[in-house]
Amino acid sequence: MNHKIKKLLTNWRILLLASFIIISLIAIHPTLSEGVAIRSVLTNSTASNAGIQQPKPNIQPVAREKIISVNNKPVKDVEEYYRQISAAGLNRTITVKTTKGSYRILINEKDIGLRVYDAPATNVRKGLDLQGGTRVLLQPEIKLNQFDISVLIDNMKERLNVYGLSDLTIREANDLPPPLGTGNQYIVVEIAGATEEEVKDLLAKQGKFEARIGNATVFKGGNDVVYVARSANEAGIDPSAGCGQQGSQWLCRFRFSITLSQEAAQRQADATKDLEVLYDSVSGRSDYLSEKLELYLDDAKVDELSIGADLKGQAATQIAISGSGSGANQQEATFNSLQNMKRLQTILITGSLPVKLNIVKTDAISPVLGEGFVRNSILMSVLAILSVAAVIAIRYRKLMIAIPILITMLSEVIILLGVAAFIGWNMDLAAIAGILVAIGTGVDDQIVITDETLKGETANVYNWREKVKRAFVIIMLAYATVVVAMIPLIFAGAGLLKGFAITTIIGVTIGVFVTRPAYSSFVEIMLK
Repeated sequence: MNHKIKKLLTNWRILLLASFIIISLIAIHPTLSEGVAIRSVLTNSTASNAGIQQPKPNIQPVAREKIISVNNKPVKDVEEYYRQISAAGLNRTITVKTTKGSYRILINEKDIGLRVYDAPATNVRKGLDLQGGTRVLLQPEIKLNQFDISVLIDNMKERLNVYGLSDLTIREANDLPPPLGTGNQYIVVEIAGATEEEVKDLLAKQGKFEARIGNATVFKGGNDVVYVARSANEAGIDPSAGCGQQGSQWLCRFRFSITLSQEAAQRQADATKDLEVLYDSVSGRSDYLSEKLELYLDDAKVDELSIGADLKGQAATQIAISGSGSGANQQEATFNSLQNMKRLQTILITGSLPVKLNIVKTDAISPVLGEGFVRNSILMSVLAILSVAAVIAIRYRKLMIAIPILITMLSEVIILLGVAAFIGWNMDLAAIAGILVAIGTGVDDQIVITDETLKGETANVYNWREKVKRAFVIIMLAYATVVVAMIPLIFAGAGLLKGFAITTIIGVTIGVFVTRPAYSSFVEIMLK
């Protein structure tokens, strides 16, 4: 027996499997979670002004900045965090301690501008189905080539990151070409923790911004704009206009400045050089030019600004932009005004999307529902593994066979999760289904190996290499069949089954080249 154990510990296939398991556990990085993790920081919020940085898009989950306490009171979960923020009251300064420092933050409006979630315990990223958020299926108005699709996705990522949404996935998805499918082209956007309204507002419209004087366009959002003021000192509610009540509605005006490129400033100078100067009959002064600077967003006029007489024919690079927001009360009007300002700032920075996108479908998933999915998924996975182990034990009545098969199944789950954590793949319900399929095919392959081995044993055939070789011929044929069947699913259904297909392919590949060979070596050594 000691000789067999020594052979197991020195077998290169078993050592390879052990190495994969260790590397996977390092990638998964299981840890005790405390506090709440910061998902995103809203631009121009008091938290942003206090110095809390927007998380990097590709940061590992366990490395995210976590809030440990508010006013020296420990924060254990999301509910407790929001309860402590609410208890502090408006216009109060609180102390927020995180894993990266301590911040003094003023509570104004509705919150301090942080979007948080329960601190993750591993580096395995949960997909939208498991953590809640919004999924939007978009279709370009016209067919785009691969280069234009890449530009579109990059522009969308930049726009959403500027807006303060960092935990997101944007990918291209296509239906199968005719006659197997429609050949439609789609963009799938998944944003954790974002509301449906925020996503629609940013993505449903092309976001084309133009500033016109008469019939001439003097500058557009994007390359014409060098700098957009976004800090609290440079942007916010216009102090000269403030908020006021108009009928039953409140109206608040915002104001911020931008810096134009020299080319855009010159176009403005050319457009104003021939305009008339209007004189105020009361003061006798020349205040403004005869035309106004009109601001258009998606071809709809959103505001107009008077042009000072001193700017006639001058290539001025500094421009003040204003607008407004309304609401049932002053607090709501202020919030809507600042949201409109933030959206306009985002479009001025990123420019318009290359093409208009039509919303085909939106799915809003509750975080509470996602937690239920996680619990049920783990429970079903454990039950499936235990059920298979029980059937194997009854079939062979040998613990020497049943226990290794159970260990192999668990090893495949660990390695799959490790691969997902390493490459940053989001695990959703479709991916979990792929894991179960991979485990199922793995058990089937191990039964083939075991049956071939035992069949040879009863027939007094002791050529172990021939028996394992026969088993792996069957396994490789089954592997090829599964991979060929999964490839069309990557593109079918607008790519929504992509997680299932890719997880299944990765799972069966790991099984065929790592876990099955290790199991066959175990069977050969222990039963020979």
